[in-house]
Amino acid sequence: MNVCVFCSASDVPDVYTKPAERFATLLAENGHNLVWGGSNVGLMRDIATAAQNAGAKLFGVSMESLKHTARANADTILIAKDLGERKALMLEHCDAIVALVGGTGTLDELTDVFEMKRHGVHNKPIIVLNTNGFYRGLELQYQHMQSERFLDRMRPLDEMITFVTEPAEVIEMLGVVPRVASDDAAFVSAEAAL
Repeated sequence: MNVCVFCSASDVPDVYTKPAERFATLLAENGHNLVWGGSNVGLMRDIATAAQNAGAKLFGVSMESLKHTARANADTILIAKDLGERKALMLEHCDAIVALVGGTGTLDELTDVFEMKRHGVHNKPIIVLNTNGFYRGLELQYQHMQSERFLDRMRPLDEMITFVTEPAEVIEMLGVVPRVASDDAAFVSAEAAL
């Protein structure tokens, strides 16, 4: 399965880095591949290294303005013209979406795929790894939005997005997800993509 991961491109404290690396290792050990923003900096670098070291294939989608930070030894690197195209390519090449800790970029990506799911553009699982309570405020906000009728009342919130606290819980949830994206043939050499 190809799993899209949204996360920070910043170096973050170990309380966030270690669970993210554990998740990436488990992802690979369970036969999944990493689809991510392609950067070789910060937490994005850390999860790519952990996943690759454990045997996952790496499918990165960088942007023209960030291509200088792209991971050189990824199996595939695509260069999108802008953020909108980047998010669309990441969604196109994955079977499930996982959000790790991150800033406004991660929040933008998560909000975008959540809104597209609400409108039926895709039906891929969205799982938020709520490390150390990082996303508790967001989870409460979504619950409040649903209770106040700003989100779909016909579909429970936990059918659209799921918050978990442990890396192993994410892997467990991925075990029941049907494969819907391109197969491993979608992974071409990084040099060919550049």
